[in-house]
Amino acid sequence: MDAAAVRERAADLPTSPGVYQFEDSDGSVLYVGKAVDLRSRVRSYADPRGERIRRMVERAARVDTAVTDTETQALLLEANLIKRHQPRYNVRLKDDKSYPLVQLTDHQFPRIEVTRDPDPDATVYGPYTQMKRVETVVKALRETYGLRGCSDHKFQGRDRPCLDYEMGLCTAPCTGEIDEPGYTADVESVKRFFEGETGVLADPLRDAMETAAADQEFERAANLRDRLEAVEAFHGGGGEAVHAGEREERAVDVLGVAISGGDATVARLHSADGKLVDRERHALAAPEGEDRVAAVLSAFLTQYYAERDLPDALLLSERPDDPDVTAWLEAEGVAVRVPGAGREATLVDLALKNARSRDAGRDGLAALRDALSLDRRPRRIEGFDVSHAGGKAVVGSDVTFVDGEAAKSDYRRKRLTDENDDYANMRRLVAWRAERAVEGRDDRPDPDLLLIDGGEGQLGAAQDALAETGWDVPVVALAKAEELVVTPEGVQRWPDDAAHLHVLQRVRDEAHRFAVAYHQQVRDEVSTPLDDVEGVGPELRKRLLRRFGSVEGLREASREELASVEGVGPSTAERVDRAL
Repeated sequence: MDAAAVRERAADLPTSPGVYQFEDSDGSVLYVGKAVDLRSRVRSYADPRGERIRRMVERAARVDTAVTDTETQALLLEANLIKRHQPRYNVRLKDDKSYPLVQLTDHQFPRIEVTRDPDPDATVYGPYTQMKRVETVVKALRETYGLRGCSDHKFQGRDRPCLDYEMGLCTAPCTGEIDEPGYTADVESVKRFFEGETGVLADPLRDAMETAAADQEFERAANLRDRLEAVEAFHGGGGEAVHAGEREERAVDVLGVAISGGDATVARLHSADGKLVDRERHALAAPEGEDRVAAVLSAFLTQYYAERDLPDALLLSERPDDPDVTAWLEAEGVAVRVPGAGREATLVDLALKNARSRDAGRDGLAALRDALSLDRRPRRIEGFDVSHAGGKAVVGSDVTFVDGEAAKSDYRRKRLTDENDDYANMRRLVAWRAERAVEGRDDRPDPDLLLIDGGEGQLGAAQDALAETGWDVPVVALAKAEELVVTPEGVQRWPDDAAHLHVLQRVRDEAHRFAVAYHQQVRDEVSTPLDDVEGVGPELRKRLLRRFGSVEGLREASREELASVEGVGPSTAERVDRAL
């Protein structure tokens, strides 16, 4: 888009808060932003301030927008869209967390539900910050107005109301317990609540609370009081009265940012009741400009705390550059500090050291890129291995490393067809991963590199699988015996102390460990002669197999050795010995 096209598009936009998306000619999202005034903000892109944003505008073919009720909603919706589309020109955190929405489906009798992926035709409200608060409010709405929460499958063809009706959560339109006009009136009341009329729900709750207290049903009154507080805070009425100084800071997160070239690392230390209990690091693409650390913090805070509890306090190396982020945190009762001295400053320094320690891993990835002639640094590597015992209990592992560290939430494993053929097993494993990726059934991003545990044969099998499925991802293998790196172009021997070799070794060794662990689990679950022995249950069977390694090992063991296993005893040992 040129400057004239941007100004023309901006002239059609409202002056309301909302989010905007620059998209290319294929509909891919290039950039997502938020605005207090959509018209003014989009118009500013006619004269981009940075070279990176100028390139983005040149590539863009259109601008799409969504209006929100508040600036905070725009902030959270921006974070959701960045997570969903992973736009190339945003500072983005690669995880699957997003802020919750509430939708009323487009049905004759609409369903209400909390979701992160709304239906295209639904009436959607949000996003909201706290999942627990949203769930509490939706439950209160259902108890008050009886909107259904069931799936279409459960709704259709019912002869009698379900348990939700008996519990007072639904008025059962499925069986005609309420007619369509009555149900529609209840839906309209729910819509009025989400559009800001808090009393539609708060007033019935307050009346019920007072009635319960008068009847000396104090536990019910307390539950209704808690629900009323959540309802009143839902639209900001209760949250604005919360100040950081009025709450005990039991949970504190410390964030430090390190930037190297176009990459940024955020280290998070978590303190609970004054003790450090967790530390982790996250990689983001670094933005352009002078206040890069502040920009990274603004992006990280809104994206990371989707579906995660906000702490009581945040200790930061710098203030976020986005005042809307600071205002949002303050409204949620989070104290934000940039300490200059004392213990808190020491914690921030520790977070900075953790962030900077990622540089060594990056150096190894950069060297790996150069050694394998890859297009970019392989930030995301998936490692594959197969484990079995003579073709029995065949399993495969698929582990993921991001920026040189294990990302265990992205590990996967696969039970394979029993066959004593390492090459065929590897081909099946890689084909399984590739087919899921090509068909869009795997929720993980595509890796920058596949690493196969094995030699030329295993690599060839993996290449066959990739060719059959059409998944275009670089692949190499690492053979254990001599630590040779096998590539489609040939075999390489790297120095033993090479950082890029160590990166591959860590991935290969973890893939092997994960495969062996799963194989042992599957092996312990297969049928054995112990299954019919009286007094030998699943747990005892596992202990016996772990102690003696296999059924053959059990056969060779004496009754005295069998009886020495915890939970066996002489009589059970005799029955096991006879069965074997």
